[in-house]
Amino acid sequence: MTVLKPLTGLVVIDEAQRMPGLFPVLRVLADREDNPATFLILGSASPELSRQASESLAGRVELIEMRGFDQSEVGEDSLDPLWMRGGFPRSFLSKQEEDSMVWRKNFIATFLERDLSNLGFGMSPVAMGRFWTMLSHYHGQIWNGNEIASSLGVAPNTAKSYLDALEQTYMVRRLQPWHVNLGKRLVKSPKIYIRDSGIFHTLQGLRSRADVQTSPKLGASWEGFALEEVIRAIQADELYFYSIHSGSELDLLAFRNGRRIGFELKFEDAPSDVEVFRNCKRRP
Repeated sequence: MTVLKPLTGLVVIDEAQRMPGLFPVLRVLADREDNPATFLILGSASPELSRQASESLAGRVELIEMRGFDQSEVGEDSLDPLWMRGGFPRSFLSKQEEDSMVWRKNFIATFLERDLSNLGFGMSPVAMGRFWTMLSHYHGQIWNGNEIASSLGVAPNTAKSYLDALEQTYMVRRLQPWHVNLGKRLVKSPKIYIRDSGIFHTLQGLRSRADVQTSPKLGASWEGFALEEVIRAIQADELYFYSIHSGSELDLLAFRNGRRIGFELKFEDAPSDVEVFRNCKRRP
């Protein structure tokens, strides 16, 4: 309080998750009538940080998710390297492909060995590394916790806790299914995506564009990359996928300003009209 109270204008506080006692102080300062200062609080993707901000600063704070580069920032001509390297600045801006791959490998190792622990997740780096790599093989597929848990030799609840940790730290997107009734014909388990395409390629051991182009994961890689780009561009209110067990599916169903917008994401040279759109329009 002694340090922060006299400050005016924009006050930037980095690594806020390291100071749990900061948030009650900020609540007092934010309630001053003259409001002489605005506080920009930066911190890693820590559940504890989000919880503290939500509880202590309810009604006084706006949470903003900082993401990596997207097409609007790097330009259409750089779309291909953005897909290959991902959106992390140091990965994307590396001079050589090998430098980008080395940075991503180091990022993954540091994230597992240090960041997860610092963020309050008490998980084995080795076990989480195995889970993350295995999860990359399910990229763009329906989550099957029992199958993954069995392969890892852990309980289903443990596998779910690993998934929760990766989702809360923005490494994984869990896209929920949309359904309007309780009919059994609808898929009701979420789809899983590695959010950064460069990290996905590293977990898959794909070192170059040639590796990606000849990989059986080519379609899944493009689908995940395009999904993130679309999500950023449309700024939707709600996001889902839509699937029925007979096979019809929308990769992304977005709700925006009361409208439903469907997206089918395919890596093809000559895209054509997709039957799934007609099928989905006929559904209630």
